[in-house]
Amino acid sequence: SAPARAQERLNVVASFSILGDFVRNVGGDRVSVTTLVGPDSDAHVYSPTPADAKRIADAKLVFVNGLGFEGWLPRLVKSAGGKATIVTATAGITPLKSGSAADPHAWQSIANAKIYVANIRDALAAADPANAETFKANASRYLADLDALDREVRAAVAQIAESRRKV
Repeated sequence: SAPARAQERLNVVASFSILGDFVRNVGGDRVSVTTLVGPDSDAHVYSPTPADAKRIADAKLVFVNGLGFEGWLPRLVKSAGGKATIVTATAGITPLKSGSAADPHAWQSIANAKIYVANIRDALAAADPANAETFKANASRYLADLDALDREVRAAVAQIAESRRKV
């Protein structure tokens, strides 16, 4: 008998590397993730390329941070044909404010990172229901890792005299 055809992976794009890491952790081997802005680049000043428009045109989902982080993205999505589903990973997060501006770097809080993971899990499950249980299991494992990280950070901070806790 012929070997079973490899299951096709969900083609998704993440706007920047940290978000791409979240998506890879939740999607596992069921997703193929392309990141537009790499780890050594600045998403605030990024200039999209024609290749980026093609990546978005070929994607089923495009994960974005939101909160004004990717000001260049709406034009890029429009030029790509606008067929991909845009998923805002910060949905449900109340950002910190600096004056009247919202801080878009919400992933820097572990509590917020857990909301990113839940939003990613739900979007992947909706786009690929056949793999929903895999996405839920991966997300549960990743959320447990984030909880462990939170405990580790809190324990480390507790070792520092309160008067010296400045970041």
